Amino acid sequence: MAKLEKLTINGFKSIRELVDFELKSLNVLVGANGSGKSNFVSFFRMLRAFMDGRLSNYIKFNGGIDGMLFQGPKVTRNMSFEMYFGDRGYRFSLSPTVNGECMVDREARWYSQSIRNLYDGGNGRWWELLSYGLDQSALVREAHGVGEDAKFSKPVYDAIMSWQIYHFHDTSPMAGMRREEIPDDCERLREDAANIAPFLLKLREHSPNAYDEVVKTVRLVMPFFDDFILKVEAKGVREVVKLSWRQKNSDYPMQPYHFSDGSIRFICLAVALLQPNPPEMIILDEPELGLHPTAVTLLAELVRSAATRTQVVVATQSALLVDQFSVEDIVVAKRKGGASTFCRLKGEDFSVWLEDYSLGELWTKNVIAGGPSNE
Repeated sequence: MAKLEKLTINGFKSIRELVDFELKSLNVLVGANGSGKSNFVSFFRMLRAFMDGRLSNYIKFNGGIDGMLFQGPKVTRNMSFEMYFGDRGYRFSLSPTVNGECMVDREARWYSQSIRNLYDGGNGRWWELLSYGLDQSALVREAHGVGEDAKFSKPVYDAIMSWQIYHFHDTSPMAGMRREEIPDDCERLREDAANIAPFLLKLREHSPNAYDEVVKTVRLVMPFFDDFILKVEAKGVREVVKLSWRQKNSDYPMQPYHFSDGSIRFICLAVALLQPNPPEMIILDEPELGLHPTAVTLLAELVRSAATRTQVVVATQSALLVDQFSVEDIVVAKRKGGASTFCRLKGEDFSVWLEDYSLGELWTKNVIAGGPSNE
């Protein structure tokens, strides 16, 4: 699949202008509350809704198009986005309509000169307008088509559809991760890990090495944990499986509600980051919530390991988590003039400081300017 190398976001929420932002294999976003980290993550949610044909519902659910434009429609007429995938690219823009709806007013994709049958000489990139319309992506239609162009659009579409935002904040008794799920819901780990039991069951049956790695990792945080009990049970005509488990030196089956919030959240993170066939991009929003410092340190190891197999974006408020990464992994989000800015750190700018302080300490001391600031 295609790797996202550069990203441009204009006029979206607090992001007035982010041009050709380079994404590496590992991208750790830090910044004060309201700096724009969540809005950066929201772009990926919005893009997925666009690909799924749910854009209008997504925008309505998030307060309407006017609230998504940078400082409202009087300041910003439309939102535009551009993505670079090696020799391919994709861009689109969204505008408000007079009745408060959202309209796709431009959508295009390009190919490099090396793509046969789609580029016919000359220099630079060739752009092709795909569609005008409401709430529908022509990239999706083309990728699912049977024409010659489909094979060139499909890698971009497949990459976007593979991206997964994991958000394991809801660990309440009614959270999906603590409840039963049908065994067939096991193809990909859901955003909220509601299907973690069938997903683990599939790992145990088809990827035993990955399953064993998950179990070993969980034991490092929960030394009393022995193994999962993943049994398919019949509930009338319906079959279900849930996240039961055993403690060491006990044959008494423990239930999902016996896991503490931090424990079950860490289990979800371990499964997401250790899955053998990860999405093309994994996006984690404040994954450190509720975790013991030992678990946070181990989480960083999982993130670094996952970044060798896929792209990872992490938005965090944890100085301890930041401590575990290199300077070049860190992207600082700040507000300037009411707009969010994003800047990747350079190692040479902090080499002297790091002789006496950790990266997390530099952040908390605001040497790395990621704390609250007056505009």
